[in-house]
Amino acid sequence: MRLIDMHCDTIWKLMDLDKSGNLMENQCSVSIPGMKRAGTMAQFFACFVYWKDMPGGYEEGYRHVHEMIDFMEEQIKKYPEDIAGAYSYSDVMENNAKGKISAILTVEEGGILEGELHRLESLYQRGIRLMTLMWNYENCIGYPNSREASVMEKGLKPFGIETVRRMGELGMIVDVSHASDGTFTDILCCAKGPVVASHSNCRALKAHPRNLTDEMIRGLAEVGGGAGLNFYGPFLGTEDASLIDEMTAHVLHMIRHGGEDFPMIGTDFDGFDGIERLDIPGVEYMERLWEALRKKGVSASRLDKLWSKNALRILKSI
Repeated sequence: MRLIDMHCDTIWKLMDLDKSGNLMENQCSVSIPGMKRAGTMAQFFACFVYWKDMPGGYEEGYRHVHEMIDFMEEQIKKYPEDIAGAYSYSDVMENNAKGKISAILTVEEGGILEGELHRLESLYQRGIRLMTLMWNYENCIGYPNSREASVMEKGLKPFGIETVRRMGELGMIVDVSHASDGTFTDILCCAKGPVVASHSNCRALKAHPRNLTDEMIRGLAEVGGGAGLNFYGPFLGTEDASLIDEMTAHVLHMIRHGGEDFPMIGTDFDGFDGIERLDIPGVEYMERLWEALRKKGVSASRLDKLWSKNALRILKSI
């Protein structure tokens, strides 16, 4: 089994929260030893910006994303036998053949563009291959998920439409996780390239605005997209616990409504806290989910798709 995880916040945790540690030794859920035990082929590392903590707002956030990219480049230089940067499907396959984990960089919070499209192109040149267009706040691109119906109905702004189209031209994956329902719909209408929900679950099983409705799952599947299973308890079903039984239920629901080519893994490791029980506390325990799904009757071929092949299909499209 070879694993691809579409989303973790380990860079943010190392740099902004713990302010210590590295990819080899840390207090995080993702580390090089843990990924090796999990058989990780590729890990998408988010450069997450919580701009409200920054005196300089989005402007400072944009600079900090570049600092996060610098940090990852330093880690790759420090551990060249274990991990390597990847910018395409062929890079991932080449790294895998050499026994190296691929690190794929993403941005979580497109507000850092601040209406300047050249920033997107700069980020692409530095290796960013996926962008989560917004976090939990309105930005220059559009509107986020919300419990307010009036906000959930709003979609992309003119700059957002321009951004989504340019991402497709560049070869960047558009991520709809955190988007409002209206933003989601607009993205599917104007995207010129691959679209995913890198770390989102099923709203039919847990009525949270961060999750996808069955209609959204079908719409995303129809354009060749997919969704990464998020391990955060409030998105799975239980507020203070991350339970394997709930994870398996969401995967089975994704297959039922989106097909076997739809579900992926998007753990959200190191991006949440306040969970008292973690059935899978770190990447090294991922086999527990594999076994649980196997016992539910999920075939080996479908497990392989969930674990890596569906993500590889998305990577091929850029």
